[in-house]
Amino acid sequence: MTKRWLDLFFSIFGVIILSPFLLLFAALIKIASPGPVFYRGVRAGKIFKPFRIFKFRTMVMGAEEIGGPSTAEDDPRVTKIGKFLRRFKLDELPQLFNVIKGEMSLVGPRPEVLEYAELYRGKPEEIVYSIKPGMSDYASLWDINEGEILKGAKSTEETERIYLEKIRPEKVRLQMKYVREKSLITDIKIILLTIKKIVI
Repeated sequence: MTKRWLDLFFSIFGVIILSPFLLLFAALIKIASPGPVFYRGVRAGKIFKPFRIFKFRTMVMGAEEIGGPSTAEDDPRVTKIGKFLRRFKLDELPQLFNVIKGEMSLVGPRPEVLEYAELYRGKPEEIVYSIKPGMSDYASLWDINEGEILKGAKSTEETERIYLEKIRPEKVRLQMKYVREKSLITDIKIILLTIKKIVI
């Protein structure tokens, strides 16, 4: 309950404080390309329950039909304003609304698309889905440029293979580490490190 009240307080406070920037980013997205401001992709929540995530749209319309869920740094689907938002993780800010709704927490394993979430089932890493997904965790703080690693992939299939072989194993390990070590102190530490990473 303490975690939930903290989630509510800080997410509502965050929306209020950041509202001028949220409105600015929304306007820039509409100017940059036709389509909605938000991307509402389906993600797996606690106990694999599907929910629709809030993210600023950083790609052209119909991006999922053009390519897969992983995104390389040179992905042509990403808009100009989208590249800026992705660089500083600003496209994730609307997930504060998911936190307010109780679908996510400020700190927890990043929510996966359903096809990737299925890879956790029946394995030790299934514990990742015993708690709510979050906006940040150890895996989010992992100092890796995912887009750079995927850069240059010649096809959607190659992009997915590189992600599954070179990125996912360490990401899952760090997600499991958070679940085993989760505490109020750990959450505060991760929140402060996340803010530091974005600002610096």
